[in-house]
Amino acid sequence: MNKKDQILQVATKMLSLKGYKDTSMAELAKITGVAQGTIFYHYNNKEELFLAILEEFKIEILKEFDGYLAQRNFNSGLEMMKEVVGFYLYLAGKMEDRFLLLHRHDAYELARVNPVCRDYLESIYNCFIDIFERAILTGQKDGSVAELPARRTALIIFTMVDGLVRFNTYNLYDAGALYDDLITSISRILMNFQPSG
Repeated sequence: MNKKDQILQVATKMLSLKGYKDTSMAELAKITGVAQGTIFYHYNNKEELFLAILEEFKIEILKEFDGYLAQRNFNSGLEMMKEVVGFYLYLAGKMEDRFLLLHRHDAYELARVNPVCRDYLESIYNCFIDIFERAILTGQKDGSVAELPARRTALIIFTMVDGLVRFNTYNLYDAGALYDDLITSISRILMNFQPSG
């Protein structure tokens, strides 16, 4: 692993555990065993380093999901949704430090004043929501999912799933123990939708 990748890896862990405000470049240099000047050679400041972590996270998420979806053949859109939810939970465990970083409040404080950070966060969430929406649209084509607003429903389902990940991240609930209940709830939403009016 080269120095730049090592800095990024250690910074991701530190930022996820301590937060943006409480992570110092001096401490990062000490833990990585490189001079602060080396860090500043690769990243001009902590903000740039944070944005690089978000960019790398987005790239890795897309790679993981693209690889997963390319290997799978789903019998229906509803089955695709169930498996995508399971894979999202798997990724949240595999990439725990990045999901913790994504769930920290200080990332959103930075996004309020930094439009680039906001764009990165939005694009990460849009990647997830796009995948959930794709499952809904597939299900609407094959008849396994009711006719409903696909994007809004994907956002609602993603919020449920990611909420469970947050509970798991903060050791409030075991996401695995609630998986069957989550899938049952999602199936009911997708299959039993009745338009109001």
